[in-house]
Amino acid sequence: MGDIVQQGKLKMLAIAGSPRRGGNTDLLLQEVIAGAESVGAEVKHIVLSELCIAPCAHCDRCLETGRCAVEDDMQWIHADLKDADRLALASPIFFMGLTAQTKAMIDRCQALWAAKYVLKLPVAIKTGRERKGLFISVGGTRGAKLFEPAKATVKIFFKTLDFTYSDELLFRGIDEKGAIARHPTALREAFLAGQRLAQD
Repeated sequence: MGDIVQQGKLKMLAIAGSPRRGGNTDLLLQEVIAGAESVGAEVKHIVLSELCIAPCAHCDRCLETGRCAVEDDMQWIHADLKDADRLALASPIFFMGLTAQTKAMIDRCQALWAAKYVLKLPVAIKTGRERKGLFISVGGTRGAKLFEPAKATVKIFFKTLDFTYSDELLFRGIDEKGAIARHPTALREAFLAGQRLAQD
């Protein structure tokens, strides 16, 4: 039964990882969502700071079951991650890395890592579509390697969940809340990235 292709409306999961609502990554993610919806994608938008996500306890019970033993909002996020055809992950840069909210969510996907690599179980519901991921980030400084640590984490996260790291929106020197709206091309770039992401 696991090999049955279930084609239908393309499903995109949009994850907001900033603790600040209405900030720069939020504005970019909203445009990505608008772009994806404009070409017919069904988008589910989740805001990590509004959810209950405990840190990984490293109890290793997922190595036996492929399921996280901690009962909180990650249980249904795992289901959404398995079901999505596309993933848009947005996090600003904090100390050269992802936000605590984003990193906690990623760490709790250790259960999906265990399912895939230890128990040899699927981490995606097969729909006949390639799973693709987009990383969206904004940083206040202009360092040449500003995004590299975060990108390394996101790439291995995407790989674990069978998402191709297919695109990125990265903007340096943007710090003040809402400043991305004054960038000459950023919001348009985000809308177009959403359209690209949602195309088969």
